[in-house]
Amino acid sequence: MATIHKFGPFSLDADAEILFRGAEPIMLGQRAIALLRLLLERAGRPVSKGALIEAAWPGLAVEDSNLTVQIAALRRVFEEVAGGASWIETLPRRGYRYVGPVVATGNSPAEASQQTSPALPLPDKPSVAVLPFSNLSGDPEQDYFADGMVDDIITGLSRIKWLFVIARNSTVAYKGRAADVKQVGRDLGVRYVLEGSVRKAADRVRITGQLVDAVTGAHVWAERYDRKFEDIFALQDEIALSVVGTIEPSLRRAEVERVKRKRPDSLDAYDLVLQAQSDVYSGMPERVTKALVLLERALALDPTYALAHAFAAMCHHCLFLRAGLHEESRSASIRHAQAAIVHGQDDALALTFAGFSIGMDGHDHAAAFAALEAALAVSPSSALTYIVGGVILGWAGEAERAIEWGERAMRLSPFDPWAWSAFHSLTLGYFHLGRYEEAAKAAHNAVHFNPGHSISHMLLAAALAKLGRLEEAKAAAARVLELQPAFRYSRQFAGVDCAPMLAASLGDALRIAGLPE
Repeated sequence: MATIHKFGPFSLDADAEILFRGAEPIMLGQRAIALLRLLLERAGRPVSKGALIEAAWPGLAVEDSNLTVQIAALRRVFEEVAGGASWIETLPRRGYRYVGPVVATGNSPAEASQQTSPALPLPDKPSVAVLPFSNLSGDPEQDYFADGMVDDIITGLSRIKWLFVIARNSTVAYKGRAADVKQVGRDLGVRYVLEGSVRKAADRVRITGQLVDAVTGAHVWAERYDRKFEDIFALQDEIALSVVGTIEPSLRRAEVERVKRKRPDSLDAYDLVLQAQSDVYSGMPERVTKALVLLERALALDPTYALAHAFAAMCHHCLFLRAGLHEESRSASIRHAQAAIVHGQDDALALTFAGFSIGMDGHDHAAAFAALEAALAVSPSSALTYIVGGVILGWAGEAERAIEWGERAMRLSPFDPWAWSAFHSLTLGYFHLGRYEEAAKAAHNAVHFNPGHSISHMLLAAALAKLGRLEEAKAAAARVLELQPAFRYSRQFAGVDCAPMLAASLGDALRIAGLPE
């Protein structure tokens, strides 16, 4: 019976001495395979140089440099996966330790498939199970820390309306067991499985987590957190909040990709909304016009679909601001936003976009922040709520709060699809405070995350002009007009109800950069 060690996207057939990534074999020598096998068998525990040399060169006297070369070969393989370079930890003068994804050891795939139970049907919305995190500390008393964090993550994910989350009572059965992610998916009837580990050493704790598509085995998200172990409960809350905040956009991206693989003429409202998402998120008129066609079809199927209303509000907001400031676009934005609030009291994303449209197009900041605060009450880890709130604050001239909300958003979800908008709030805040170097850096980041958005280039042009970098400012201004030929900064400021002092300062800079008023 073949022994298989599975970890991350890899599996080691210990008997055949072959390492696979997915179904593809990886060329590794027998000595590297022998080292990897021992490290995986003792995952989370130190393995001495002597034990490793004996495993790879039994009965031979070899220099430590030979061991270093083989470990380097393993690390080169793992470097191709996010965070993989740190999976094998060097313990100076002692040896090495495997600290990567949880290792699941079992039979060969062919034998295992004969033992699997019938798969539960997947729910009609995205579904996830959070497995108990492995305690790699060697200290059983740290189990409570790992268990508490998993409880917090499950609670946070459970607040996301569009997500089906398996209760902890069902996943606790996997504690201390080597679990095959695909089998877990079949057993629990979920598409996604989150697994992780906790390791405490001295005054620091390292937490790793990875989200896997249990149907395909593909990795959706992986992250490692390294923190000082001070206030245990505050740390537990912080990590749980960060995990939930980064998983939500990752899951949405995975769902969008999944729907793209389905037949394009699907009439399911959920699928239509997902198909529209990337165009909604673009923030540019041509693409949101395409999205509205899909959203109108979705609302014809389900007139109370809160997220479809919220996405439609964002599309009309874009058309209002970047396609002529037409009143019908503004009123449509507010109308859909109000419908999203009525039908989406428990949907943080719908409340977030609704609040943004009401704040930006209705110029009603009190109503906007009531919706945003309701969104945070539903889902405290919603990075997007902090992002759009920061933008409203930025244009309102509340510089310190705009920076605070933008930074909070980036801590929760540093690679969010809306990160460019978080950088807008940071740019506006820094610019209003006269911190032009920081404003330019934030604007550059906004352009990097969404190069097709005209306002990112506008903000960059303003910051560069204030720094006296006129050639670069004029190049950024030219890009604004390429993306939005009818751009006039006075219209932009009127559309977003820009604070008078900020509008005057931005206007001076944009005039120098060559943009028309």
